[in-house]
Amino acid sequence: MLALLLVAASLLPLPSGLIDKAFHGRSGAYVQIDVQTGARYESDARASAVKVAPCSTFKIWNSAIGLQLGLVASPDAPFWKWDGVKRDVAPGWNQDQTLRSAFAVSCVPAYQALARQIGKVRMQEWLDRLGYGDRDISSGVDVFWLPAPNRKTILLSAVEQAELTARLARGDVPFSTRTQAELKEVMKVQSTAKGTLYGKTGTGTDRGTRIGWFVGYVVSGGKTNAFACRLEGDGVMGTDARKAVESILAGQGLL
Repeated sequence: MLALLLVAASLLPLPSGLIDKAFHGRSGAYVQIDVQTGARYESDARASAVKVAPCSTFKIWNSAIGLQLGLVASPDAPFWKWDGVKRDVAPGWNQDQTLRSAFAVSCVPAYQALARQIGKVRMQEWLDRLGYGDRDISSGVDVFWLPAPNRKTILLSAVEQAELTARLARGDVPFSTRTQAELKEVMKVQSTAKGTLYGKTGTGTDRGTRIGWFVGYVVSGGKTNAFACRLEGDGVMGTDARKAVESILAGQGLL
């Protein structure tokens, strides 16, 4: 009986129907962790354990490593000089970037340049220290998080994503206090009267499945909840996952 009570105490209750409403009939997974107590919610335990490419959510950790190594001076210092290549996929990439602006527009070439500066050896060391997914960067230091046909990416689950952001939120990561503070500043998405949202989207097609990520945490009422949302389906984007998370958090009165 005691064991059953302990298991029950570890569950984070969410209002009925909240996930279905937010997902709009799409498949995927949502994980939420109370950073203070460790209580958690998983919309679908099997789906939450499926490992896929992180896509641009890896920019959270690419940013942290760059800041920690001194390769990025600060969130608003010059970060990447535009190479002059016009990229129609994202017009916001066609300009010089700070870390803050590159994170906001998810500028892939800027972060690829940072990954090359970090280098394979140091990147592997940091991912090992973080315990990031399956830690496999064999496809290349500047592409291992980006899914593409015939490319083996690093893989991690929604549970692992949420656990990592929970560690970040409580300061249980191998980065300096300054790095963590600057990273959180860059990750800030929005503030409302009820809470402040931090996170990063990611979009891609992994092994034939279109996925949209949004991972991060929310601070509300003196409490912090980490989360990871992965949606799947034709045309799905990271922005769809973000909207789903905002709906779920608003339904709990956290945003």
